[in-house]
Amino acid sequence: MGQIVIGVSDVKISSKSEDVLITYALGSCIAVIVYDPLAQVGGLLHFMLADSSIDKKKALQKPAMFADTGVPLLFKSCYKLGAEKKHMKVKLAGGASLMDDANFFRIGQKNIMAMRKILWRNNVIVAGEDTGENYNRTVELRMSDGRVTVRSGRGAVKEL
Repeated sequence: MGQIVIGVSDVKISSKSEDVLITYALGSCIAVIVYDPLAQVGGLLHFMLADSSIDKKKALQKPAMFADTGVPLLFKSCYKLGAEKKHMKVKLAGGASLMDDANFFRIGQKNIMAMRKILWRNNVIVAGEDTGENYNRTVELRMSDGRVTVRSGRGAVKEL
């Protein structure tokens, strides 16, 4: 089994059944996980911030850093390997409120809202979600069957 680690502001795609895509320690960041069971193509995006307009130069260098540039990159990369939007299962995790006890910056909430707006505008239904709250998450996508597992910082394990 090949483990492919997706870091912060990164996206990875696979069509190899032996691969497992994994991202660690999602806090306010969001993982967008997509999988087309017919094409057996999937991908995982780990974005940090909602809107690339805060730093256009950074968005050009690292489009996966932002929801509005990273999500299109994720989908288009999957399409190149044969995935079709109508078959894709989309799942979300992250968007926690960590180190912001007063919830002043609301980065996690902003990320969740931005993600939902992008998906809604593009007629994409979310098949599973583990977002919000105040704990970190590790997420993995098994390419062999499209199963998504979320492990929380509290030790809980959840299938999406």
